[in-house]
Amino acid sequence: MNAMQMVASDGLTIAKRNVIKIKRVPDLIVFTVLSPIMFVLLFAFVFGSAIEVPGMSYREFLIAGVFTQTVIFGATWTGLGMVEDLQKGIIDRFRSLPMAPSAVLIGRTSTDVIINVISLVVMSLTGLVIGWRIHSSVLEAAAAYALMLLFAYALSWVMAVVGMWVRTPEVFNNASFMVIFPLSFIANTFVDPSSMPPVLQVIAEWNPVSALTQAVRNLFGNTAPQMPPPQAWPLQNPIVATLLWIALMLIVFVPFAIHRYKKAVSR
Repeated sequence: MNAMQMVASDGLTIAKRNVIKIKRVPDLIVFTVLSPIMFVLLFAFVFGSAIEVPGMSYREFLIAGVFTQTVIFGATWTGLGMVEDLQKGIIDRFRSLPMAPSAVLIGRTSTDVIINVISLVVMSLTGLVIGWRIHSSVLEAAAAYALMLLFAYALSWVMAVVGMWVRTPEVFNNASFMVIFPLSFIANTFVDPSSMPPVLQVIAEWNPVSALTQAVRNLFGNTAPQMPPPQAWPLQNPIVATLLWIALMLIVFVPFAIHRYKKAVSR
């Protein structure tokens, strides 16, 4: 068995272990299902009557932002899992086994893709119930879902690094929320950046979350000619910008996460 086959086999074993762990914690499944429903309903009915989008329903404008925010939150499960495994000494046990150093991280990040798939299915069904529709082709819609999952997968490597850096799950939750909340709200997820103050507008236009949200809106066909055209390059070319952000996160944080994993110690 060559090195690549060993990494794939070991990663699959770790992924199976994490899936079994999810099955044994029913609370996780419950909140994985309920959280997306809550996000869609709250934002649709609370903000839906207060915000106007030229030429289209706010609910259709909103759904891409809620999808994006939810998969980003889903990426935090990787970091949380790494913190808990380090705290319990499980990582030390893994490192004592004849397995590839990257296998634990690959298995962990791959498992979180499953969680995000469940969230997207639930959110899509909820969105359809409240009036959201896809106005593009099947291939374009599939590309939108794939782009969200790929972005969340790349972000989960960032969260893995954070998870191996902090010392407790509580600290990780606080640290991740301090990053994710500004990223998801200073963006075009819920409002048009042109309505923001100048400094925040620039941040929102170059925010990777904005590029992903705009790409998803375009691929779902949830845009309108009456909406003002974006001025910043990432929002004019959102799919390319999102792919560049994904590539950057993977190139930087995959080797960094593997390096941190080799040096991590039990807490």
